[in-house]
Amino acid sequence: MPSNSLAPPRNDAPGYRWFLYVAFAFLGALVTFAGARAQQKASDDDTFRKLLDAYCGAWSSGNPDNAAKFYAKDAHLVFYDVAPFSYTGWKEYNSGVHELLSTHVDSLALTVDKDLKVTRHGTIAWTTVSMHAAAKLKNGSSIDTPVRYTGIWEKHGKTWLLVHEHLSAPSVATDNPSEQPRTRDFSETRNSMVRPVSPEGALF
Repeated sequence: MPSNSLAPPRNDAPGYRWFLYVAFAFLGALVTFAGARAQQKASDDDTFRKLLDAYCGAWSSGNPDNAAKFYAKDAHLVFYDVAPFSYTGWKEYNSGVHELLSTHVDSLALTVDKDLKVTRHGTIAWTTVSMHAAAKLKNGSSIDTPVRYTGIWEKHGKTWLLVHEHLSAPSVATDNPSEQPRTRDFSETRNSMVRPVSPEGALF
């Protein structure tokens, strides 16, 4: 009888079984990692959606003290606001915005849109989202505008705090004056809010 020298090698060798164990373990780790990342992403999205909803509610009160809990208090931190330009440290931010709101604004409503994007690396996260601002001013005019928002957050213990943010509003204009919106262009109103009051007492 001919020998079995041409038969395929047996697959129950120790080395082959070890390779299968490693391969299956690697695939299992990939599936677990992907699932954990997806779960973490969903958790982060939910966390920052709630944070930003509360953030907008605090600023909509018209009292910066209500928004203080969302900010880190380090004196060197820079925050870019829609008016006048920027603030360094929460103390300056609080004082400047308090004066601006109490002097010029009767009511403010700030809301978050649905396009929130969250990116997180450990204890640092950044968020981008569209917002909408509507305000009634003390001189009788109003603001109604979309707002671009970027926030940089740092986790302190169990709490996420803003260490930087940037808000800006687009300029709205058309070639036909009759098509201009009834509410004033936000950039024009914003710039007026930081100019001195005219001798006649009219801000705008």
